[in-house]
Amino acid sequence: MMNFKNPEDVEFSSFQGAQECNQASAFGGDFDSFGHSCFTHYGCPSEMSDRTGRGRGGATSSTSRIPRCAQSPRQIPVAHSPRSNYSFRPLFHERSSQEDDSVLTQQLWKLARKSGTLNLSNKALARVPERLYDINEADTESKAVNLEQLTIKEEDAWWNQVPLNNLDLSSNTLTHISPKIENLQSLTVLTLHDNALVKLPPEIGKLEKLMRLNVSHNKLSQLPREIYSLPELRHLNISYNGFTEIDPDISDLHMLEFLDGGHNNIQTLPGGIGFLVRLTALLLPYNHVKELPPDLVNMRSLQKIDLMQNDLTSLPEDMGLLRKLECLYLQHNDILELPDFEGNETLSELHASNNFIKTIPKAMCSNLPHLKILDLRDNKITELPDELCLLRNLNRLDVSNNTISVLPVTLSSLAHLISLQVEGNPIKMIRRDILQCGTTRILKTLHERALAKSKEEGGGSDGAFSLGGISVTRLRGGQADDGDMPGNFPDRYKLRHTRTLAVNLEELTEVPDQVFQIAKNEGVHVVDFARNQLSTLPNGLQHMRNLVTELVLSNNLIGYVPQFISQFTRITYLNLSNNLLSDLPKEFGVLNTLRELSIANNRFQFIPNCVYELQGLEILIASENHIKMLNVSGLQSMPRLSTLDLRNNDIDAVPPILGNLTNITHLELVGNPFRQPRHQILMKGTDAIMSYLRDRIPT
Repeated sequence: MMNFKNPEDVEFSSFQGAQECNQASAFGGDFDSFGHSCFTHYGCPSEMSDRTGRGRGGATSSTSRIPRCAQSPRQIPVAHSPRSNYSFRPLFHERSSQEDDSVLTQQLWKLARKSGTLNLSNKALARVPERLYDINEADTESKAVNLEQLTIKEEDAWWNQVPLNNLDLSSNTLTHISPKIENLQSLTVLTLHDNALVKLPPEIGKLEKLMRLNVSHNKLSQLPREIYSLPELRHLNISYNGFTEIDPDISDLHMLEFLDGGHNNIQTLPGGIGFLVRLTALLLPYNHVKELPPDLVNMRSLQKIDLMQNDLTSLPEDMGLLRKLECLYLQHNDILELPDFEGNETLSELHASNNFIKTIPKAMCSNLPHLKILDLRDNKITELPDELCLLRNLNRLDVSNNTISVLPVTLSSLAHLISLQVEGNPIKMIRRDILQCGTTRILKTLHERALAKSKEEGGGSDGAFSLGGISVTRLRGGQADDGDMPGNFPDRYKLRHTRTLAVNLEELTEVPDQVFQIAKNEGVHVVDFARNQLSTLPNGLQHMRNLVTELVLSNNLIGYVPQFISQFTRITYLNLSNNLLSDLPKEFGVLNTLRELSIANNRFQFIPNCVYELQGLEILIASENHIKMLNVSGLQSMPRLSTLDLRNNDIDAVPPILGNLTNITHLELVGNPFRQPRHQILMKGTDAIMSYLRDRIPT
């Protein structure tokens, strides 16, 4: 006898079945023939065994499946729902103190106790774990262990643990630091950048061993005065905050060596800033500083000043008192004129683009013998002085987008000038097609005109001619035509003043020993014979083996390097580019003081093994050769190598293990015939190349 349901029950059952189906679909679930969710988003495999029993070969394998949202038979209520005990946690929610405390796991705790370093960066912390402030105290567990346990695992004993000295809390969401920070008395490095800090506790001033403090990328507008009493603080970074001024008490940080206050709203600098006599780097870009205090020049240790994107109109006249200054950045200000820089002999980079400069001081050219980069683009300059030829080490000159109509022919005497940017000027003395050909063609044209001008003035092509008021004697084989050393060569006063022996573009095939003997007596330590016709290193160089720190022999005809190069015990820079070299002597590897080596544009088919023995080498330029392979094992033996330039060689494969050389921060591989990495990756820079290579290391 058939048993029919009440119509109301049927309607209610259909509605309930549809509702259950919708709920299952919402969570990615499915229903079996009995209406149970067999697998949901939260995972409930318990019902799958029920379905498996009716699968292939089962007694009920022919049972058809009930379609979704169809009425299912009445079911006995299940006592425990698969999701009844699930506690749903939204992806975005306010962090609780328990969550923050759980970040400091027991493993991290023990590691920090052993190494003295704790890294909690990028952990989404809203609060510093409270337990952290007691990390220097011996915990109960460590004290409670007995002697037998210590014998088995003695490294966990409290007396073998190191106080915390390096704490990294960067890239979190911290809004404040607890006053308990004073408990970490042993801290030497405290990193708090990329948080949401509004203020710092005064108790930081009690961290008397603190040497580095980084609070950049926060919301700070001032520092507690107690920070300025830190006796050992050497590195302070307050960039990317909301500071409007620098507290005058900063002059009390007598040990400070590095100060970065860029990307704030600083308008004035305190008068006492000159007391920071140990400061080597002052970085204040992207502020609104209008004037520099007079005592700035008392900071005699300064090597780098960055004041780009400010509101400066002038510089102190006595900038020359900063005798150690190497890099000066003044882009995007309102500067009207440059000082003479008398005394700034070590200055190597001067960036003053996007200002209102009208003239280049002639005295400045004679006062900067080691200047390599001069950037004066986007100014109001109308004329270039002939005295620019006195910048003998100049590598890059950018005067684009000015109102210059004539280029001085003396520019052709700059032997190291590899980049001359003059576009955007109304130059009429040189055809436009020549200007578009680039630096080499422009300098060649200027050199031809300089020789023609010399002939017109009565000087022969082999005789003496004047460039910018400076008499230059052309030597034949290192001697004058009459066989004697010319009376004005070398100029002893100039050697003594610049400590540089530079003879370029003179077609020299050899140099008399007497020249190097005079240079030695005058204390010369920079020797430059670029752009001549030398076939090897002059023998007289041996007289200066204990003095030379920089040796430039580029653009010659050098085919081999003699063994006595190994006697140069103080050399840090060696330029042998644009020669005919195919190998280096094995004794070359003993030059432990060498920091930069350029062998570009030669005939090397491989990097000589002696180069891999240079433990102090930081920069290796080997582009424009015929190098066919990379010796990664050799490169691994150079721990300080940071720049490797191998452009335009014959390398057909790049080993993936090259990506493990994390000390290399600048890698150039463009212009080689290998297929991988592709050109698009090479254009993204070193980080992209190294990451690509690491991903392809076989596991």
